[in-house]
Amino acid sequence: MDPLLLFKALILGIVEGLTEFLPISSTGHLILVGDLLNFNDDRGKAFEIIIQFGAILAVCWEYRQRLLKVTNTLLHSKQSQRFVLNVCIACVPAMSLGLIFGKYIKANLFSPVPVASAFIVGAFIIFWAEYRQTKSSNVRKIDSVDQLTPIDALKVGMAQCAALIPGTSRSGATIIGGMLFGLPRAVATEFSFFLAIPVIGGATAYELLKIANSSNSIGFGDFAPALLIGFLAAFISAFICVRWLIHYVAHHNFVPFAWYRIIFGAIVLFTSYTGLVAWSN
Repeated sequence: MDPLLLFKALILGIVEGLTEFLPISSTGHLILVGDLLNFNDDRGKAFEIIIQFGAILAVCWEYRQRLLKVTNTLLHSKQSQRFVLNVCIACVPAMSLGLIFGKYIKANLFSPVPVASAFIVGAFIIFWAEYRQTKSSNVRKIDSVDQLTPIDALKVGMAQCAALIPGTSRSGATIIGGMLFGLPRAVATEFSFFLAIPVIGGATAYELLKIANSSNSIGFGDFAPALLIGFLAAFISAFICVRWLIHYVAHHNFVPFAWYRIIFGAIVLFTSYTGLVAWSN
């Protein structure tokens, strides 16, 4: 196995894990880093899909006790039933629009310049959401995802649709969308974690099914070591990131991430228009 390929797999796995649950867009970072590493062919795109599952497993492991409790009490616990219902409701809008517009979005927006533009626009939305959070009258007095209503879930699900645009960030859309609808930062963040399981898990399964049924064989036979390294790197880095983010949101806001998005997006746009980096189209 090519050592350079293993190194690229490691880097992409770490990038996926560290960015999947932060409001900075894992898809955007994977597109940009994959472009820099020249790992953006069909096999590279399929690789990115597979390592996402490693990040999702990290959330499942972190919340394993909660998920097991919901599973074991679903038939007789109204709280567990409402939790599952809310997650399902929140998933429907983005999944539906993804199936309808997915091909168009991939054909036109999965490139560095649109991603960088989305980075910058998303930053100003974060500034707006955090400003609203400073007004205590705009924040509801709830402290758990169990207190969310189906209407809350639908609102967050509608906000999640913005994440179909690469560079927006799925976690950012759900967290910041929840905050704009009056949810406390910590509750919006935790609900975003749970939404990631069916949304990204379902998207991963769908893309893998398409790859399996494709007439063009990508050829993963000699690619297994790289897949394993990327998968494990995504799992470990995502687990660390989730643990850190849970503690971070209890005492800090998302303004630093907004500034990061602006700086990162501006660098990509600058290098693109000046020709310093030959970003692909």
